[in-house]
Amino acid sequence: MTQPDRQDTPTQQAGKTSGQSAVTLTHQVLPEDANPAGNVHGGVILKLIDTAAGVVAMRHVRGWAVTASIDRMDFLKPVYVGELVTLKASLNMVGHTSMEIGVRVEAENLLTGEVRHTNSAYLTFVALDEHGCPRPAPPLVLEGEVAERRHRQALRRRELRRQAIAEERRG
Repeated sequence: MTQPDRQDTPTQQAGKTSGQSAVTLTHQVLPEDANPAGNVHGGVILKLIDTAAGVVAMRHVRGWAVTASIDRMDFLKPVYVGELVTLKASLNMVGHTSMEIGVRVEAENLLTGEVRHTNSAYLTFVALDEHGCPRPAPPLVLEGEVAERRHRQALRRRELRRQAIAEERRG
């Protein structure tokens, strides 16, 4: 008797906590990262944020994931050449194929030790299979009050995004 083809049977993926995929990345800002005003160019910060969030998404799904949207990007304070930028990224919510990742950016003046919260962003990534099609992501296991609060807030942001998209489509 032959065994059924297991490749056609979807497997249930084990859930993961936010901490299992969270990352902290650092980057020392150099002159080529500056805009004409002498601050770090916003596009450099965006690229670093997207990279950090992408690493979180790929760690969570252990596969490919792509940016679907940047829900919010706040530039709170400037970042200056010579400073050390630290990006703290973690998973807030997982849907069927999508994930919301929050990124906090801090800049450290290496001469004085002053650390400032400079940017915050929320990004949505979609898990992809080997053909580039959306695939299920492992569920998020919520551990602790902070994870539960971030999850609730992410669900609210997702609902607001969906409402805004529906409104735009209506014209």
